[in-house]
Amino acid sequence: MLVENNVTYQKAYAFAVRMVNAFKYLQSEKREFVLSKQLLRSGTSIGANVAEANGAISDADFSAKISIAYKECLETKYWLNLLKDTEYIDEKIFVSVYEDADKLAKILYSILRKTRNIDK
Repeated sequence: MLVENNVTYQKAYAFAVRMVNAFKYLQSEKREFVLSKQLLRSGTSIGANVAEANGAISDADFSAKISIAYKECLETKYWLNLLKDTEYIDEKIFVSVYEDADKLAKILYSILRKTRNIDK
């Protein structure tokens, strides 16, 4: 199981902080209130589910929470793409945040592969 000083937890938490800051920027500077809320929800949910995985009561529970975190990460990447393509965020910001989301997704998928014996 994961613990708070684990790299996955730390990266997910740091990503959540970026999502909160992105939300504040999109609302105050861009006056965007719908997509930014979706980004906030999915982007902060990643870390919340990793934190829940820390308290998992079984291997299946752990795997389920990591699976949800992975799916939330994929959703976050969707919202980031949409915000870029609708010109709410510029390419430079997009690339930076998207790369972090992609790295996090790869870490989470790697954990899933190990917990569920997924071959790919």
